[in-house]
Amino acid sequence: MYCFMEIATFIFLIAILIMSVVVHEVSHGFIALALGDFTAKYAGRLTLNPLKHLDPVGSFLFPALLVMLGVPPFGWARPVPYNPYNLRDQKWGPALVAVAGPLSNILVAFVFGMMFRFAAISEVAASTAFLTLLVVVIYINILLAVFNLIPIPPLDGSKILFAVLPHRYLAIQRLLEAYGFFILLILIFIGRGILGLVILPPTFLLAQLLTGLSPQELLGALAAFF
Repeated sequence: MYCFMEIATFIFLIAILIMSVVVHEVSHGFIALALGDFTAKYAGRLTLNPLKHLDPVGSFLFPALLVMLGVPPFGWARPVPYNPYNLRDQKWGPALVAVAGPLSNILVAFVFGMMFRFAAISEVAASTAFLTLLVVVIYINILLAVFNLIPIPPLDGSKILFAVLPHRYLAIQRLLEAYGFFILLILIFIGRGILGLVILPPTFLLAQLLTGLSPQELLGALAAFF
């Protein structure tokens, strides 16, 4: 029975992650379309059908490895293609396309946060398990948003950084573009403590604001699931 619950928990976590990263990627495509680039539309990627977006490594193997390591799962889908040269705003367009992904996850977290608050006060008693699942959806989406805002390529935060970085620091941009992925892997697998100090405080703060839970209640809900 315990093994079955572990498998069910694992499947649920992966399902949440897939849903979250698909929303994240589609949001990039829709903002690019709104700014004048039709690449994602012509590629058939402006759809919530997960089969159009899933990446074998980023959507399955990598988050599964994190779950086995006892780390809250996050991952990625195949990036929605867009051509920055088609955007009407060449300076801020890439940053707007990039920030759309994290904002979409914050929006998902907000919607589920409202569901949590309604279920918690509803006269129809909501089960503790259901409320816990809502908290997990909220937490993973906020975690995905905050993580993606780290200004290291290929994360979305790097596009925002490069939009505001003065031209005289172009060498820094080139360095990050060349080695950012390796820096990120080092942080994930070796510097998890440093990474945790960066992403966990804002993640917990936003999760508390959306759910109305105290730090102890939030930790208790997450501990009951993970």
